[in-house]
Parts: sequence; C-alpha cells; structure tokens
Amino acid sequence: MNSILLYCRPGFEKECAAEIQDKADGMAFYGFAKTKANSGFVIFQCHEAGVAETLAKKVSFNQLVFARQLIICIAHITDMPVDDRISAIIANVDDLPVCGHIFVETADTSEAKELSKFCRKFTVPVRQALRKHKKLLPDEVQNRPTVHLMFTGTDSAYLGYSYSYNHSPYPMGILRLRSPSDAPSRSTLKLEEAFLTFIPEEEREERLTSGLKAVDLGASPGGWTYQLVRRGMMVSAVDNGTMAESLMETGQVRHYMEDGFKFKPSKKNIHWLVCDMIEKPAKVAELMAWWLIEGYCKEAIFNLKLPMKRRYDEMKHCFDLIDELLKENEVRYQLQAKHLYHDREEITVHLKRG
Repeated sequence: MNSILLYCRPGFEKECAAEIQDKADGMAFYGFAKTKANSGFVIFQCHEAGVAETLAKKVSFNQLVFARQLIICIAHITDMPVDDRISAIIANVDDLPVCGHIFVETADTSEAKELSKFCRKFTVPVRQALRKHKKLLPDEVQNRPTVHLMFTGTDSAYLGYSYSYNHSPYPMGILRLRSPSDAPSRSTLKLEEAFLTFIPEEEREERLTSGLKAVDLGASPGGWTYQLVRRGMMVSAVDNGTMAESLMETGQVRHYMEDGFKFKPSKKNIHWLVCDMIEKPAKVAELMAWWLIEGYCKEAIFNLKLPMKRRYDEMKHCFDLIDELLKENEVRYQLQAKHLYHDREEITVHLKRG
C-alpha cells in the first residue's frame, strides 16, 4: 500500500495532514495526504515504492505535534467475511515483519468506540493466527515492531506496523490517566500527561524531584499546581483568582495575586515554569521565551490555545517566534510539543534551556 497511517484527535485531521506533508516535503519524500473530517486518522500516500518505511524511520514521532501514532500501512482490508475475518487478514501479511506486540484498535471517535468491545475479543484469535504464521513472536517483546490492526467497521480494517523506537507505546496512541479525587480541577491531567510524555522515565527522578522551585502562571484554582506539589516542589502560584485551600495547607504554595504576564521572580532559582493561561498563543509564546532568556527558569511547560481556522499556521508562527527570540539572545534550547489526549483546542509545549 506504501502509505503512512496516523491517528489524531477527531477534528484535527487537516492539521495532522499538513504536518506530515511538511515533514515529507522537507525530506524530499513526495506524496499526498488523504483525510476524512472527524475520522480520527490520516493516510499519507507515498508516490514511490518503499518510501513509507523510510519515512516512518526518519520522521521523528516525538517531533510530530498532532499525530498520536505513526504506522506503516501495508493493507486496507475491506469486505471481510464476518464468519472468517482471520483468513482475510492473513492473506495480507506478506509484507509484515516479525513483530513482538499487537494492538487491535479503532480511531478515537464516538462511532469507532462501539467497535472497542469487538476489538478486545478479536485480539486473542488474531494474535494466535499471526503467531502460527510466524509474523508475531511467541512472547511479547517490546523492542520489536508492533502490529496494528485498526478497524473502521466490523468488516474493514487497516493493517500495518510501527517501530518500537518511533511510535507511541499506548493502544490508540492514548496515555489514559485517572483524575485524582483530591485535585482542584480536571486540568491537572494535562500537566501529568505532559510530564509523562516529555520527560524520559530515567530522568524523572532528577527533573521532577522534591525540593525543586516552580512557578505556575494562571494557577487558580490549582490543577497544575497540584501536580507540582504532589512531587514535593515548592510553588509560587500566580493568579488573581483563589487557590484551593487544600493546596495552601500543604505549606508548599505561596500565592501571588498578580497578573501572570507581569510577575517577575525575585530569584533565578526556578526549575519549572508552567502556564495554562487563556490568552493569544503568540503572547504566551513570547512570554515563555523571555523567561528562558532572562534565566528565570530551566524548563517550561505551557499551553497554546489555537484559533479554530488557523491552528497549524498559528502553531508554526509561535514556534518561529520562540526560535527567533532565543537565537537573537544566544540561548540554546530544546522544544517539543504535542496535542495531548487531555488537550482540546490547545497544544502543550515543553521548552528547555540547553
């Protein structure tokens, strides 16, 4: 089939398509994106044979903002007999490498979710069939490719695989979290997902440890502050609104009733700056860049609220603005961004000095 299958949040197919198109064009891998509104996935059809596999290796999944998963698609199987789907699938596995894991899944849409129960039941027989045909190892091995069977109906599915070093390790590309019962708001899950997405597991003990200083701009009522406090950090919470009393009682939070755009820390000893203020994305991006330029913080996680009609263009504008400001001031940096599962019309950005 020589194509790439990408999952995304329903309604963001155009942004996901524009992003993979930009990445492919920049590497001189030519093709075109096929989208269907609110489908929750995008197909990028490559012009030349073999390009899909090369593209899936060279495009860094971690640098894709809107894609939840990156899959080399080898077949679109339709009209499967409902009494023998296995045979239809096995007839299309010749180009499948020997894999160590399998996800039988759907797109993240209300309609597709009705297939979830079927997918769970179907996982066992298709896993057994793939092992019998030597396309899946007898035991799960995480550092081998993963088989993806993404059903769009009970008789149709996309078959493909992803590389363990360049994909999401979660079914449907979704890191599912449970909202803590004592958190002041559900927005707390955005920051928790961001930490788990952007900070490698082996570095969390050092970079998310007790005793670090943090600032939360636009903190009220404290959903993001909660994540900092539960990790033992000392937090300056900046907002004209009130903070949850449970957070103030910890003794780890100092509340500054100020405008987040005007607040300046008294010392340059802050590790984390976090910000979920509702404001024009370029204004937030500029503020975050200046915190790094002034040396106020080492790392920042913030949300950019994107306008409905210009999401992708506005995102690029913000990234260009950050790049221009930091380079002008000779600040080296690393930037990652994702449209997280717990985001809606915003994307979450991680900015780090160095």
